[in-house]
Amino acid sequence: MNDMTIGLVGFGTVGQALYKVIGRAANAHASITKICVRSLDKPRDVEVPAGLLTTSPDDILSDPSINLVVEVIDNAEASFRIVSEALRRGKNVVSGNKAMLARHLPELMELQRATGAALLYDASSCGSIPVIRNLEEYYDNDLLLEVKGILNGSSNFILSRVFDHGEDYADALLRAQKLGFAESDPTHDVSGADSLNKLVIITLHAIGVYVAPSGIFVYGIPTLGDEDIRYAREKGMKIKLVAQVVKLPDNRFTMFVMPEFVAPNRYIYAVDDEYNGVVIRGECYDRQFMFGKGAGGYPTASSLLSDITALRHDYRYEYKKTAFTPRPVYTTDLPLKLYARFSTTDLATLLPWKEIREEYRSPSYRYVVGEIMLSDLLKSSSILAAADIFLCNIPYFFAGRDDLPS
Repeated sequence: MNDMTIGLVGFGTVGQALYKVIGRAANAHASITKICVRSLDKPRDVEVPAGLLTTSPDDILSDPSINLVVEVIDNAEASFRIVSEALRRGKNVVSGNKAMLARHLPELMELQRATGAALLYDASSCGSIPVIRNLEEYYDNDLLLEVKGILNGSSNFILSRVFDHGEDYADALLRAQKLGFAESDPTHDVSGADSLNKLVIITLHAIGVYVAPSGIFVYGIPTLGDEDIRYAREKGMKIKLVAQVVKLPDNRFTMFVMPEFVAPNRYIYAVDDEYNGVVIRGECYDRQFMFGKGAGGYPTASSLLSDITALRHDYRYEYKKTAFTPRPVYTTDLPLKLYARFSTTDLATLLPWKEIREEYRSPSYRYVVGEIMLSDLLKSSSILAAADIFLCNIPYFFAGRDDLPS
């Protein structure tokens, strides 16, 4: 168990938080000896010795005294170049870049096998919640049925302000930006893309199968309107942006990201503000619920530190479920129950509904509730991008089995 000598790539909110956290953790047995930044002159909240800073990742990658690279930048392709090169050089890596991991996991798994170096990335999914390591170690068998939850703290903060505090969507988004929970361009969070990337990573560890993001249906909350909020309230529900992977009969599984109507008797109903909540369901243990902060520098830094400590004890992901046989097969060939609100884009006729069970018309908008194939939603992505549309999933997986204990 050698001390960890760290080269840190990226020194924004998370990188600076990690620098502080390592300084406070007396038993971390870790020190940051070099930090790669974009600009040496940029003002920062944390003062570090000038000799620690560099603008060249190669100063870290080529330094034989550095035995761990921690990467926390926001550029997916630059992240992949740095992480993959570090692994090739035999350096262990900790990363929090979920977009990079979601695109390149198969290559990174192969690099770890070829080089013997380890890559840990619990910080990439759900902030402070150790969901990946739990899926790897505690749920390391094939009895798992479902992983479902709120994986993006920024979008959840916005929806909490809407449903718990009566703010409209635009005001809630502005508040999230002012508090630092959402970026100046919040697209990645509110579109569902961030949740999708996390779901890809989680699914590999939950099911043992990698599915590329391009093959998964994702729909976000940017077009959420007063009509949808009113409909949810009339039904006694909240709307949450939910990601889920679910096993199906005949050794199949599905996964998608969508807004969902959530009833008060569901665990994730009470997951508010910038928090994340994950429900893990299994054949023998029913449900396990994990809850924690999913946004912010310190929650992410705490997860990074946990990975750093794990590597000091020679921990690595074994990807056990990728060797299970037979592994489940990904499918979008299944029906979903859906609420669809629109005005000028006539979804009642443009989408191939299997059945429409409810329909409402007013002078300004319409909505339908019906059954549609997930595969048809995926094929209709271009239609569903219209600004006058909002979709919300009406859950039916494990219907009647999700009630909270009375």
